Amino acid sequence: MNISYNWLKEYLKFDLTPQQTSDVLTHIGLETESVEEVQTFKGGLEGLVIGEVLTCVDHPNSDHLHLTTVDIGDGNEPLNIVCGAPNVAAGQKVVVATVGTTLYSGDEEFKIKRSKIRGEESVGMICSEAELGLSDNHDGIIVLPEDAVVGTPAAEYYNVKSDWVFSIDITPNRVDAASHYGVARDLAAWLKQQGKPFSLTKPSVDDFAIDKTDGGIEVIVENKEACPRYSGLTIRGVTVKESPDWLKNKLLLIGLRPINNIVDITNFILYETGHPMHAFDAAYIKGDEVVVRTLPEKTKFTTLDEQERELSDKDLMICNSDEGMCIAGVFGGMYSGVTEKTTDVFLESAYFHPTWVRKTARRHGLNTDSSFRFERGADPNNTVYVLKRAAMLVKELAGGEISGHIRDVYPVEIKIPKVALTFDKINKLIGKEIPKEDIRSILKSLEIDIVIEVESGMVLSIPTYRVDVTREVDVIEDILRIYGYNNVEISDSLKANLSYQTPTDRKQKLQTLISEQLTANGFNEIMNNSLTKKSYYEKLETYPLKNCVSLVNPLSNDLSVMRQTMLFGGLESIVYNRNRKHADLKFYEFGNCYFFDAEKKSNRDILSEYSESTYIGLWITGKRTHKNWAAPEEQSSVFELKAHIENIMTRIGIGHDRLVYEPLQNDLFSAAMTIGTNNRKFGYFGVVSKTIRKSFDIDSDVFFAEMNWDLLMKESEKQSVQFSEISKFPAVSRDLALLIDKNITFAQIEQVALKSERKLLKNVVLFDVYEGKNLSEGKKSYAVNFIIQDEDKTLTDKQIDKVMSKIQQNLQNELGAQLR
Repeated sequence: MNISYNWLKEYLKFDLTPQQTSDVLTHIGLETESVEEVQTFKGGLEGLVIGEVLTCVDHPNSDHLHLTTVDIGDGNEPLNIVCGAPNVAAGQKVVVATVGTTLYSGDEEFKIKRSKIRGEESVGMICSEAELGLSDNHDGIIVLPEDAVVGTPAAEYYNVKSDWVFSIDITPNRVDAASHYGVARDLAAWLKQQGKPFSLTKPSVDDFAIDKTDGGIEVIVENKEACPRYSGLTIRGVTVKESPDWLKNKLLLIGLRPINNIVDITNFILYETGHPMHAFDAAYIKGDEVVVRTLPEKTKFTTLDEQERELSDKDLMICNSDEGMCIAGVFGGMYSGVTEKTTDVFLESAYFHPTWVRKTARRHGLNTDSSFRFERGADPNNTVYVLKRAAMLVKELAGGEISGHIRDVYPVEIKIPKVALTFDKINKLIGKEIPKEDIRSILKSLEIDIVIEVESGMVLSIPTYRVDVTREVDVIEDILRIYGYNNVEISDSLKANLSYQTPTDRKQKLQTLISEQLTANGFNEIMNNSLTKKSYYEKLETYPLKNCVSLVNPLSNDLSVMRQTMLFGGLESIVYNRNRKHADLKFYEFGNCYFFDAEKKSNRDILSEYSESTYIGLWITGKRTHKNWAAPEEQSSVFELKAHIENIMTRIGIGHDRLVYEPLQNDLFSAAMTIGTNNRKFGYFGVVSKTIRKSFDIDSDVFFAEMNWDLLMKESEKQSVQFSEISKFPAVSRDLALLIDKNITFAQIEQVALKSERKLLKNVVLFDVYEGKNLSEGKKSYAVNFIIQDEDKTLTDKQIDKVMSKIQQNLQNELGAQLR
């Protein structure tokens, strides 16, 4: 963005040179790419002079060229110039480029040389508007008024001004500085902290007055989401003409081409305040009403560039009672703009929702000065000020009467944001303790009001034009850039505590440990996109679509929501590998899942309606072993998956005796169990349902486990993995054949046994299951092995019998188990 040094000084009186100003702007976060001395006309019209055409005859060797003699008032012989313009004639006052002059036309430049054209000598050029950069018009030469003085330098005649222009690279978050007053406001804050003299003045609109209370055009806003605020004003009886030199020069210096006084005023306001405006020819506002709404899908609309575009029903339009006039916040229409024939104008100053403007601009491939600002966030509380400022300039430069009151549709006022700031956080982030008085001064200079202040910090009221300041860290960044990055000294000492381990360090360390363990057991790590298909969740009850975090502007329908479970990403990886003849697979993945709670949103609990957690996912499918001379072929099973889960638990310090399994029924699995402890559930595992497998065209079983890694870290944070020496005393093995009800699980047997003997019983293993003949109805037989060991001595038969008797008795009492 181009900022004029002299224009800047109209709002801010200060003593810095252009180069010093450039350095300060970069210092406070407005990076200046270049500082260039420019003129209102490129090259300053050097070498051009006002002349008079004395004679004009047809070229003897051409049917369209003319031979002219031109007096340029230097006391020498008139210049012979060959001219091809159809409107050249004797007696005209013209602009002449003498030999050696460099002309600039757009991005091209060329030097005038003495030459022969069709055999006739030419020592100069009579210029058109295009050669001077006044317009793109090549149709004829410039014919000046008769009172133009021959010999006057063109730079003097056109009142060429010189200025310094800063090319500032505005980052997306600093749209508040996308104007001359915005830059002046930021620069004033720095000058204040440095104790340098300055005076910041915002143009006053106190003299604004309504001329007539009737005659105003009405405003109707139908889509209040896309247009939270719309302000408009009617001015009748204006005279559209060329802008005065001061206005044209301002626009030319920053690279804009003047059009007419009304359009130039809206462009001037844009670069003065940063707020886009639009001027409509009131004659084209049918029904004397402006309606802000969308139009039906595929409606045709011709824009200012004479292109016919197909509108989306999501494109906000500024319409009259019958048709669209302008794409809101993006681009004007072909027929509703201001021309020399316009006598009545309607000025628009609005606040359009950034997302709507951005989507519309992208849909149509448009990037305008207006859309640049609206899609980053304009100031909703500045529309009326901007409208008054523009109306006063219109009356000054084009005459007319303000008809009717300002139409300001603002149904729901956008509240001024509040941010809590603590002094401790400021000092920690910056790395230096900044005096509280300096902090207060910086905040005041940035127009950030202190609502409440206590010993530990303050509550701040943020101006609505600072759309980028929503968090404590944003305020701290502002404080630092005005205070000065260079004022934060680099200490000679190294401040570190190598023994300190943060929760994040522990989490990452254990994640690496488990990754290594799973890889050693034949698993491959996968990494899937957190963005996934909406269709996966449309029919799920376990993870309903309403709980998905949806993207506002998705790149495609395949990547429109954030995942709630890691299952589908893993299934996509399985399909990818199976299609390439890799059917026997073991995958694991660490990643985040994301959730939206509609109930919390309805309760306005904005701090917790969105959540995310880290999960670990495991997938097994295909064969566990292939047929060979040493072993038969064996398919993978859910019990293999369960073994890997328990190995993970053991590795992070959660023992088998603490694990609790419960049956689970949901639409992800055909059979499944939850896994957890008495404190909490942290995951589940099972056989993926046939319906889901079929949707991925997978014809073999897939075993899947998913556990909340964050909950596992909480569960294991007080646990430690301890290693002990192998006991030199022998372990004893005992078996029991138990007759039990069919609804009894091995987990229940294991739990009762371990509770019966906590010290000596080391392991419980199920090695045989029998159901069928010779058993009563509803019964089954489990063969269970018990390992008993004392770390300090050899067990006696009496001790062993006592332990086994106690286990047997408890199994009978609690589970009704009987010995076969």
